[in-house]
Amino acid sequence: MSSVAIVGAGVIGLSWARLFDRCGWSVTVSDPREDLAELVGAQFPAGSVAATNDLESAVSGVDFVQENAPERLAVKRSIFATLATAAPPTAILASSSSSLLPSVIAEGNPAADRIVIGHPFNPPEILPLVEIVPGSQTSSDTVERATEIYRSLGRTPVALRKEIRGFIGNRLQKALKEQAVYLVQQGYATVADIDAVMTNSLGPRWAVTGPFAAQNLGGGPDGPRHLYENVGAAMQFELGEPDLSPAAMEPVFEQIEHTYGTGADAYRRNVAARDVALRAVLQAQHAKEEA
Repeated sequence: MSSVAIVGAGVIGLSWARLFDRCGWSVTVSDPREDLAELVGAQFPAGSVAATNDLESAVSGVDFVQENAPERLAVKRSIFATLATAAPPTAILASSSSSLLPSVIAEGNPAADRIVIGHPFNPPEILPLVEIVPGSQTSSDTVERATEIYRSLGRTPVALRKEIRGFIGNRLQKALKEQAVYLVQQGYATVADIDAVMTNSLGPRWAVTGPFAAQNLGGGPDGPRHLYENVGAAMQFELGEPDLSPAAMEPVFEQIEHTYGTGADAYRRNVAARDVALRAVLQAQHAKEEA
């Protein structure tokens, strides 16, 4: 049986643990939090997942490490320094970091050739994408092995040709989110309006085609060139710049909170509704692929 250490017992880490456990891996979760044993016991009542506060013990003898610590460089460097000495020399050391460059995380690390980004989208147990980002010293063998492991978990790994801050998904997401904030700040629409536009047009469309496939279809039988020459020719407008300062973002946060609620009960309700819808979308995607 293959073994994995999940470093960090937050939302992402526990979701990774559920995925690996479901796929038959031996799973150990490590986190310094005092209530770790109770947390993991509640999440995995059958006792299939182990828990330990001792990072060195958690990674001893494992085949794979999936790190999910806070997005702070000093924290990640410290963890990976321990992984380099405590994990087996054949273990892949993957980080769920959503923006930090793997070369920066691995700087000065003797195991730099085995360090790679394996960035999921939340929740990784449901959403298939894993962005695999190699650093300047990451070996091609590490990328290939990580790709096969994620694929064996039923994920869809996409390996970047080279590293870039934010990778692919978050760069696309950042551009869209900032334009959404601009439209709300300028009074063109409410938070609910923007979400309705996305979930009733671009969201479903991109879920089954992606932006480039959508362009190909948008041009009809003549493809993307026809789209650019006609509708695309009229899309000549400047995008607004949002004000991302704390003071300017406060009304936006208040509107989001008023629309969707906060607190444990609202969070559980919203997560449950999201996960049901995500699974339905993914099921529809599979039906499209089989058509």
